[in-house]
Amino acid sequence: MNINPMNFVFNLKYMLFGMLTIFAVIGIIVIITMLLNKFSHGRE
Repeated sequence: MNINPMNFVFNLKYMLFGMLTIFAVIGIIVIITMLLNKFSHGRE
């Protein structure tokens, strides 16, 4: 088994892209939830 520590450094860009994607999806879900709460607030 061959371990190369530089592979971690090379994969940081993919990890950053994945984290940004996760934060973007969470942000979209939060915005949709806020909009749904705003539009359905007066219908109780």
